[in-house]
Amino acid sequence: MQNTNGGASLVIALVVVGLVVRQQLRTRPVRRNGSLIAPAVLGVLGASGIAFGIASVIKYHPLTMLPVVLLVASLAVAAVFGAVRAGTIRVWRGPQGEVLRKGTAATTGLWLASVGVHIGLGLWIDHAVGTGLLGTASLYAYLAIGLGTQNLLVRGRAVAL
Repeated sequence: MQNTNGGASLVIALVVVGLVVRQQLRTRPVRRNGSLIAPAVLGVLGASGIAFGIASVIKYHPLTMLPVVLLVASLAVAAVFGAVRAGTIRVWRGPQGEVLRKGTAATTGLWLASVGVHIGLGLWIDHAVGTGLLGTASLYAYLAIGLGTQNLLVRGRAVAL
């Protein structure tokens, strides 16, 4: 089965990743709930994408254990990258006592590495499934878990200030 929306999906995914990385490089306040909104939205998109991917796969192929294990491993890798990235984000008190955050060059490098790893795992998942849907469809869930982990750890550092 061929994915006819692959080009459009790739462009949308690249725009989303670009926006996420751009946000990381801006100086912004650490907010109590604001840092969890983007991961929540991405999580909803990711869950629906994975459900759509699985439904599309089982329509044409039996879903074996290997792609499921690879998908779970991919999401675990997202959490690890998020935890490592959290340590590269500067967190400090601003002039009015507010807590600020800003990503560094290392943060950007880790985002790029993380997306590269996801692309590799996504291709492996899609190869194992025999169609190009499930690995690609998991990008938003991957971003949600990685960004959510990162933001929770940054918030923890902010509280400790």
